[in-house]
Amino acid sequence: MGLGGDGEPMLGAQATSAAGVRARPTLWRLVLVWLLRLLSVAWMAKGLLAWAVIFGVGIEEMPFEARLLSFQAIIVYFAVIDLVAAVGLWLTSTWGGVLWLLAAISQLLLGFFFPRLLPMTTPMIGTYVALVLAYFLATWLAENENS
Repeated sequence: MGLGGDGEPMLGAQATSAAGVRARPTLWRLVLVWLLRLLSVAWMAKGLLAWAVIFGVGIEEMPFEARLLSFQAIIVYFAVIDLVAAVGLWLTSTWGGVLWLLAAISQLLLGFFFPRLLPMTTPMIGTYVALVLAYFLATWLAENENS
């Protein structure tokens, strides 16, 4: 899941073989790194938008402090976890993928169980499911490419 081995982040072109020779990144590892970096940029923007809601930047019908406490908790949760997951994804670390999966699955579950607080459209649900499947597929292909 984005690891080169022994808990080290996937280094791509910087990875070295046992003989000390630099190994070329494989195709699927490169695809995985690009997927993680693109997800990182998207989740960074998502986290910053959550902070914009907290600080009242943009058009709001009522201030953040006047909203329901459950709405406030959801927004603060995603404001933090999305930014931390974005950093982990950019670093191509395992914890970044795990936190991103936690953020994506929690958004889907909260949208399903509390649609008034976190409305999710059908295209948004489809996008989340497609991204999770693409992440699992790219990770599996990258780890099994040399087998």
